[in-house]
Order: sequence, then C-alpha cells, then structure tokens
Amino acid sequence: MHVMSLFVEASVTCKACGTEHNGKKIFSHHYVCPTCGAYLRVGAKKRIRLITDGTTFSELDKNLISRNILDFPGYDEKLDVAKKLTDMNEAVITGIAKIGGAPCCIFVMDASFMMASMGTVVGEKLTRLFEYATSHNLPVVGFTASGGARMQEGILSLMQMAKVSGAVKRHSDAGLLYITVLTDPTTGGVTASFAMEGDIILAEPKALVGFAGARVIEQTTGQKLPAGFQRAEFLLDHGFIDAIVERKDLKDTIASILQMHAPKRRKKVK
Repeated sequence: MHVMSLFVEASVTCKACGTEHNGKKIFSHHYVCPTCGAYLRVGAKKRIRLITDGTTFSELDKNLISRNILDFPGYDEKLDVAKKLTDMNEAVITGIAKIGGAPCCIFVMDASFMMASMGTVVGEKLTRLFEYATSHNLPVVGFTASGGARMQEGILSLMQMAKVSGAVKRHSDAGLLYITVLTDPTTGGVTASFAMEGDIILAEPKALVGFAGARVIEQTTGQKLPAGFQRAEFLLDHGFIDAIVERKDLKDTIASILQMHAPKRRKKVK
C-alpha cells in the first residue's frame, strides 16, 4: 500500500490579512486563518491527509502523465513547472481510502497544478476511479477545484466532460453513492459536469462556484449580477447545493454520510 507523505511548511502567510502562522499550527486549524478566519487553499496531498484515516490512502494511476498531443506552444514547459511546484504528475490525485472507518474511493483536485484544469489525463484518472468504484461496490468522495477545461488540449479537454459524466452515470445506475465537495474555485467545464452530478453536494464557506466568469455573464445578459453571485452561500439559498460545511467539520460530516449509506449486511439465518 502506498502511504502519502505530508510536507508541512515552516510558516504560512494568510493572503487575506497578511498574518504569518506556524506551519504546524495552521495545519491543526485545517488551513483556516486563526486571525481572520479566511480559508487558505489546500493542496491535494494535504487535503487527503486531513480527510482520510491515518495511512489508509492508496493512490491509483499515479504514473499517468499528460502529453502535448496538439503540439501546443509552451505546454511542455508549463507541465514541467506544475510538476515541480506540486510534486504531482497531474492536477488530480485519485485513490482508495477510509474516512471515519468507511471505505471509499476519493479524488482531490489541486488548483496549484495549472489551476486544476481538466485535460485528458485528469478525465482518464477520474473515469478509471469511477469504474473501479463501480466494480468494487464503493462510494466516491470528490473534492473539486478547477479553472475548467485545459485550453492546451483543445476539444480533447472538453470531451472529458462527457467521458467522466458517463462513468458517473454508470456508478449511479449501480446504486452507489457519490459525494462532491466544492472548494474554491470550482468553475468552467468541471462545474458543468461531474462537480454538480453528486448525489449529495457539499461546499466550503464562500467557495467560488460557477461556469462562466461574472464579467462575461454581465456582458452577455446586460444585467448587473446580485451580490455574492457564484459564492457557496448564494448557491445554497437557491437550491444548487445541499449544505455548506466548515472545513474542520468536513471529515466527520462525510464519515457520517458514508456510514448512513453503507450497504446493510443481512444476518445469516440458521
């Protein structure tokens, strides 16, 4: 079993208030600023460590790597920079784990890797995860964070919306649970597909969630958007998501949902 290592920074500075915090302290606060309460973005590896039980996480398809299929100028260099920055091969990590003792499949997108844009490998990893979950009768827990489709892969990137959605549908048809947690930011084609296809959709406070940018929408419709448009609280008020959960409560909340939906084992009749 692969055990994911965790790197805790010596110090972390809150971009909202400018306060510098000890790395261990900010980790113990689930990367929420103790001074102003702002939510700091969490990398995929740290998120997995915060959410899953101990050393139960085992990564799947780690070695799948994007290629410059369309020979897009500068794409190879951008991939190299993203890999070094995140110590990841792609913008999403997938695997199996336990949360509160409940087994599940999990994926976590990392905005530090090219804004977690959805390329062909991201789509392939997610599709394989849902297929694995379906064949092994497991629920899926997904943490989304994305700028949308990866422009360097053109139409091939957009096709991942349908590809992943098909795998989600087959997982659903098997009667299995899919929980999504929308984190800041979840936008573009990810929002328009698998991010909003969960049976239960949770979000972190004040997370930016939407498809097109607010300025584009205003220019297209010719109307001024309401305050807080595309924030988690607005979506909750209008019925797009089921609940907003504080980060410190996410693990317990997800664990409770998984346990409530766990398959009932029939007692053997003597």
